[in-house]
Amino acid sequence: MNLSTMLKARAASNKPIRIGQVGAGKFGTMFLSQVRLTVGMHMTALCDLNVARARERLLGVQWTREQIAATSISDAVKTGRTFITDDADVLINDPQIEVIIEATGDPATGIRLCLAAIQAGKHIVMVNVEADALAGPLLAKRARDKGVVYSLAWGDQPALICEHVDWARTCGFEVVAAGKGTRYHPTYHASNPDTVWATLDKYLKIKDRSHINPKMFNSFIDGTKSGIEMTAVCNATGLKSQANGLAFPPASRFELSEVCKPKADGGTLEMAGVTEIVSSVTRTEADVPHHLAMGTYVVVTSQGDYAKQCFVEYNCLQDSTGKYAALYRPTHMIGLELGLSVASVVLRREPTGQPVCFNSDVAATAKRALKVGEMLDGEGGFCVWGKQQPAATSLKQGYLPLGLASGVRLKRDIAEGQCLKWEDVAYDPKDAAVRVRREMEKMFAA
Repeated sequence: MNLSTMLKARAASNKPIRIGQVGAGKFGTMFLSQVRLTVGMHMTALCDLNVARARERLLGVQWTREQIAATSISDAVKTGRTFITDDADVLINDPQIEVIIEATGDPATGIRLCLAAIQAGKHIVMVNVEADALAGPLLAKRARDKGVVYSLAWGDQPALICEHVDWARTCGFEVVAAGKGTRYHPTYHASNPDTVWATLDKYLKIKDRSHINPKMFNSFIDGTKSGIEMTAVCNATGLKSQANGLAFPPASRFELSEVCKPKADGGTLEMAGVTEIVSSVTRTEADVPHHLAMGTYVVVTSQGDYAKQCFVEYNCLQDSTGKYAALYRPTHMIGLELGLSVASVVLRREPTGQPVCFNSDVAATAKRALKVGEMLDGEGGFCVWGKQQPAATSLKQGYLPLGLASGVRLKRDIAEGQCLKWEDVAYDPKDAAVRVRREMEKMFAA
């Protein structure tokens, strides 16, 4: 672990990593609060559709007006200040910027900006996991072909889970399950932006709601974000989705190896080598003691009997049989940790997680009975939630990807709980995001 040393060297040579960031939402603001304190990094340019809001966010996390007074990217490079604009292409096409952080949260926008950054020869850190779940394998391949790095965002749970999986395999363990914790109950699938605070207030003590997009945060509650993130993990690690997606079994951090093991051995999984989310509440909505609501985990086993003996001897959070053991991280710091991805992709040319296959998908699923003619409103909205599915199943059934379930009108009635199909909506086959998705399907379906 010598990234900080490498950053100091860049600073000493007056060549800090010059960063262009698109999006100043919650995740983006969290990184902005830390990047100004990180030796060897320079937030050269920040893009947001609302420039005034972006300035307000920077001032709110202790930037000074002097620090954000650059009049151009060249001025920012010369003075060490930051340039703010509403035009992402200015950042992407400027040769002085080395890496683009895509933090908009909109899948179609994310795909467009990512492809533009790759074409411009920029590394890209994809905070926009929605875009990654929709077409990440193709985006990552395009980046590799161009000689730049496409990376998942450290601090977000998918990248942390990928590290757990890599740790396990590097140690010679078999990965049985990997995932995270969340607050889940079956009734939450009906949650919408108007009702989301009733659930959020139970476990997130958010004092300032002005930084919060209720629609986006609702996707964490209604199960969508879990499906998106576990799809990103599957496609980056080769793990698989279970046939019916995520089951969200309640489990404490000390029960992970007992719960997240195959049913044949007394657990809840249909097989080994899958993703799963554990809930911090029971089906009666009682809190699970010592839950993992903000954390990540991996459950492993070994073909070696001696290793299993060591699981018990060293209290490796083993199950009752001693066959399985768990490792967990109790929390994640989201944008506060994003600097690890930025440093890794630029200094080591190494991603902190990257899609390499198409094992998992996210199907748009009706939150309620939907009627012909209704306009879908996408992730975290009033109409659909995202259900993880095996990619092969999604392709065979023709399921509509969650990332394309916004701004399209229904052609027929849909029952509550039914996965929507491409044929159920009036989509534009010439739409840029649709074309990229279809290309990804053809390239990676096998």
